[in-house]
Amino acid sequence: MIYAIQNQIQEQLDSISSSLRAFSLKLTGNMVDAEDLYQDTALRIITNADKYRQGTNFKAWAVTIMRNIFINNYRKKVRRNMIIDQTPNNYYINSGDKLVENDGETNVAFNELMKMVNTLPEDFRRPFMMAYQGYKYDEIAEQLGSPLGTIKSRIFFARKKLQKLYSDAQKERRA
Repeated sequence: MIYAIQNQIQEQLDSISSSLRAFSLKLTGNMVDAEDLYQDTALRIITNADKYRQGTNFKAWAVTIMRNIFINNYRKKVRRNMIIDQTPNNYYINSGDKLVENDGETNVAFNELMKMVNTLPEDFRRPFMMAYQGYKYDEIAEQLGSPLGTIKSRIFFARKKLQKLYSDAQKERRA
């Protein structure tokens, strides 16, 4: 039984491998790290095949796994490059041995945006987050038990509200 599930998962993984590889390249920015990320993701998908719920969006599940692995690897890399200065003020010094692209501003913006998402009413936040995670509108409607048109409008209005909140925050920061 387990082998049948793993074979089925392997077939689904093979069918989306090109889009997963493209997404891993987008996340990492280079081919070597992208291939490592893809391999880690494939391994995690196959070893956790029993956790996949039949009837759900396999690609969204796989992309979520890949994104989580990427984030965890990034956090480990940052932690590994931190040294605590033993002076009385306990400064934190980044000891990276090579120059890396500074994603700090992007991370701050993303964190602010996620805080804004959390301020949305549940009826808007939940469909918006499901769409962000890769679910299709009809899958969201089915899982939430709402009409397709309602889901589309809630996601639309959630985006509009987030654009306004983000724009207002940017103006406030510049003032």
